[in-house]
Amino acid sequence: MNEGVPERLASIKNRIAAACVRAHRDPVEVTLLGAAKRQSDDRLEAACEAGLQNFGENIVQEAEAHRRLLAGVDPTRHLTWHLIGPLQSNKVRKAIEIFDCVHSIDRLKIARRLDLEAGKANRKLTGFLEVNLGEEPTKHGFTPEELPLIMAEVRSRDHLSITGLMAIPPVSNTAAEARGWFRRLRELRDQFFRDDGCLSMGMSADFEIAIEEGATHVRIGSALFGPRASRSSRPS
Repeated sequence: MNEGVPERLASIKNRIAAACVRAHRDPVEVTLLGAAKRQSDDRLEAACEAGLQNFGENIVQEAEAHRRLLAGVDPTRHLTWHLIGPLQSNKVRKAIEIFDCVHSIDRLKIARRLDLEAGKANRKLTGFLEVNLGEEPTKHGFTPEELPLIMAEVRSRDHLSITGLMAIPPVSNTAAEARGWFRRLRELRDQFFRDDGCLSMGMSADFEIAIEEGATHVRIGSALFGPRASRSSRPS
């Protein structure tokens, strides 16, 4: 069922605007990404029809199917596609065909391959470095201590433009804890990009706090689309 998706989209846009007012920011500075992982076709179509412009995808193959699906909603609209999940090296070439931006560059090998394949495709790709703020063994990304050396290399790429940082912080029990993680990523952004770099941070439970701390891209799934389908219920 797609009932409620347009209303949820409108509500989220209002909440983004309110968070921007609190932070003395312009709402146009914040890009809403609809996190489409394991969402049904009718919900994605409903969001697209309601005006959602930017889609975040975790899986290359699923993104390819979603692009084909939504191309039929309004062929005149140019939707933008953002990879927000881990990228395997053997999927880089396909990712270059699908995505406008890769938020989850978590190792140098992937940055190098993205730059190489973007060059072969004669295109410019934007990307974010993923930071493992809590240095959690179960999460991807560079540690804050690794960033100086990583930035020194990735800035020399011809076809991959690194425009900011992305993080999935440790789960927080309080708003104050969440705010601390987002503030830390903003401080790292300011260190390497000054204040004009992008910040991909904040999801359904905490995007308003992320915006107050400087997020330029928020990745919202369940609050927009509703609960994800179980893996067993998705077609293979």
